[in-house]
Amino acid sequence: MKKKKTTISDVAEKAGVSKSTVSQYINQRFRYMSAETKDRIEQVIQELDFRPNDNARNLKVKKTKVIGILVANILHTLSTEIIRTVEEQLQHHGMKVFICDSADDPEKEKEYLDLLVSTQVDGIIIFPVGNDFKVYNYLIDHSIPMVFVDRLVDGVTSDSVLLDNHAAIFLAVSMLAEKGHENIAFLTLPIDIPITPRLERIEGFKKAMASHKLEVREDDIHSLPRNQIQEKLARIFDAEKPPTAIVAGNDLVLREILSYLKKQKISIPGEVAIVSIDDVAYTEFYEPSITTIGQPIQQMGIKTAELLLNRITNSDQAPYITYRFAPELIVRSSC
Repeated sequence: MKKKKTTISDVAEKAGVSKSTVSQYINQRFRYMSAETKDRIEQVIQELDFRPNDNARNLKVKKTKVIGILVANILHTLSTEIIRTVEEQLQHHGMKVFICDSADDPEKEKEYLDLLVSTQVDGIIIFPVGNDFKVYNYLIDHSIPMVFVDRLVDGVTSDSVLLDNHAAIFLAVSMLAEKGHENIAFLTLPIDIPITPRLERIEGFKKAMASHKLEVREDDIHSLPRNQIQEKLARIFDAEKPPTAIVAGNDLVLREILSYLKKQKISIPGEVAIVSIDDVAYTEFYEPSITTIGQPIQQMGIKTAELLLNRITNSDQAPYITYRFAPELIVRSSC
């Protein structure tokens, strides 16, 4: 026979309190509740294996306790590691997470935002892909708390968490300049859509080179799709004066660079030195190990969750703040 489901009335009766008191306990409204009453209700809940009806409770308080995370590209190690930290933090507050991957497609991002809004999530964490400020301002206009991660969007005012990209690229260039490299190339993914880290790292590369009195040639900076990187490297190394060092704009770019160098048997750091932004796991074990610029991922994830939870509980708080985290140079054997 199917076991009868325990109800809030069963808990109230056995604990000797009203249903209203049990409801207040479940929703953590303890202001006028004695410690003895709380302990008694908790003991009965455990004895009866009572599980509150989340859906019914959420309808009453107009909260779903679900957070949407819209990631630009789940292939980025940065994204997956930040998501893991964010999810851990939100779970501590009884929140569930709904993860969507826009795959660097602004149209797909819009579709997922519509889905998350229709699902009535309590808030959204976004690694933005598009640059249409109206898409994101819709969330603000409808009082849906959100936090941007890794990227900013012109025309949108929101809490944001990202790396200090200028400082990151400065660390990379300075490391190479101190090793005596003058001919340094920088490769990143496309900037046809203004993706904050890519734009800031290109700008930072130019400034860092200038600060070390190094010439930046037209062919020193390359922004292109991932599937074209190896073809571009073939032309770079076939040039009259190929670079003696390369800075990879992120972990996906680094993979293409290492794949090309391995196939062509170009030695690191003998023939070319390598520094990459994003300290992914394999860089430590690759032979030779790769010098990287690390991001404080755990701190960034904790701050992201904290900002969103604060907006959910206090939607009128102001002002919006952009938090930029300091990078870390992790020196290994590739330069």
